[in-house]
Amino acid sequence: MSWAIDWLHTVSLWQATGVFLIINVLVVALTVALGEGLMRRFAHRRVAPEAPALERQELVLALACVLINTGVTFAGLLLWRAGWIRFRLDWGPRVLVDLAVLVAMMDLGMYLLHRLAHAPWLYGWLHAPHHRYERARPLTLFVLNPLEVLGFGSLWLTACVVYEASWAAMFLYLFFNTLWGVLGHLGVEPFPDGWVRWPVARAVATTTFHARHHLDLAHHYGFYTVIWDRLFGTLAPDYEASFARSQVVTPDAPVPAPTPHAQ
Repeated sequence: MSWAIDWLHTVSLWQATGVFLIINVLVVALTVALGEGLMRRFAHRRVAPEAPALERQELVLALACVLINTGVTFAGLLLWRAGWIRFRLDWGPRVLVDLAVLVAMMDLGMYLLHRLAHAPWLYGWLHAPHHRYERARPLTLFVLNPLEVLGFGSLWLTACVVYEASWAAMFLYLFFNTLWGVLGHLGVEPFPDGWVRWPVARAVATTTFHARHHLDLAHHYGFYTVIWDRLFGTLAPDYEASFARSQVVTPDAPVPAPTPHAQ
């Protein structure tokens, strides 16, 4: 790890930008590949309509997401060099504590931002591009309004400034965040049948949970857990009963009209 820190201290900003761009491109490529593999593996457990042919706008928005995430990574480097972001190099049980803190902070922050993005005065011009693709696919994770990407990136940088975590916990969080993002946009349910009946596990968001949000705008604003949706009354009453319920929908079938936003 020391060599990486030395490199971050001395690398030119242009070289750092190039490396960060390559990393973010690889993240998208590997995430989509993993998602496509999971879709094939659990094709018999479809919980959302299949996605239609890929549109050019999806690729444009995904490219914009890559560029903005590269900029967020670059901003993180500058904040670290300026002493605003600090991290520890220790290993051990504290890493898991740090990871839990980061997940909890980001889960609440992203719930609040997501809920705000569905406000009538913001939704149409900010969050609507993501919901244009009701039939989600793994790439849909990256199909967002650029301002939303910047907002979520800023939330992550704020968490890094506020909480001094270990570098290992920060790395694990970024991996966890990407994994949960692609799981939410599979359209098939890889979680076991009994997931929503098991203690602790039932608080963890599933593919069914987020797939429901794409068709029901009034519910399910959480990302990693259903805790905040339960607390703030935005969990669909029949979520657990409908968990992993197969949706037999052909590719050409019309998608049901989304349920309106909660008032």
